[in-house]
Amino acid sequence: MKIKTLITALALTATLGSCMKDDSFTPQPVAGLSIIHASPTTEKLDLYVDNAKASLPVDLSYTTKIDYLNLFPGTRQLSVRKKGEQTVLKAENFTLDATVGYSLFVAGKLENVSLLLLKDDLTLPAAGKARVRFVNLSPDAPAVNLAIVGKETDLFTNKVFKEYSTFESIDAAEKVTFNLKNKETGAVESTLVDIKIESGRIYTIWVKGLKAATDDNKIGLAVFQHR
Repeated sequence: MKIKTLITALALTATLGSCMKDDSFTPQPVAGLSIIHASPTTEKLDLYVDNAKASLPVDLSYTTKIDYLNLFPGTRQLSVRKKGEQTVLKAENFTLDATVGYSLFVAGKLENVSLLLLKDDLTLPAAGKARVRFVNLSPDAPAVNLAIVGKETDLFTNKVFKEYSTFESIDAAEKVTFNLKNKETGAVESTLVDIKIESGRIYTIWVKGLKAATDDNKIGLAVFQHR
């Protein structure tokens, strides 16, 4: 998995390594940062690290995930702005550990946007299993459960906005359907149909959108695989 490269990868935005007598460079450990645009808006965003704009491979638009960027470990200021603008929407200091992967979610409505940084536990699953984490990122959703269709017990329960689970093991399968359920009423709010869950892989399933919306920003489920 690409996360292994965090141990020796070089950050692209700054020079890493210390100069030795023979003019060679020693790679230094870095932290890995994935960014997920979970704010239900049509606005594209820029990410800044310590007031320097991060070079991203694609536009950071709603539901987009940028895979692990390599950053120096330590305390870093992470901030977001509307694409091409200078006004800071949200800035926060986070401590990043070397050789650790993180997921940074840009959450909430744009006028009150917030950042949620989660450490990614990338321990490999047992044979025939995958590992799944659940995050509620719908700002107006009630407490919700995540269930696998055909299973008697809900996989995760009682998660309100910005609450999240640990990674849990589930059976790998060619087609798995997940239901997002209202914790109080049991009503199904959304369904993620026929998702391939591969053995040995690690996933995050997150609640997107707004319960009050009826357009493309309506409440739903999204999933990504940790590379």
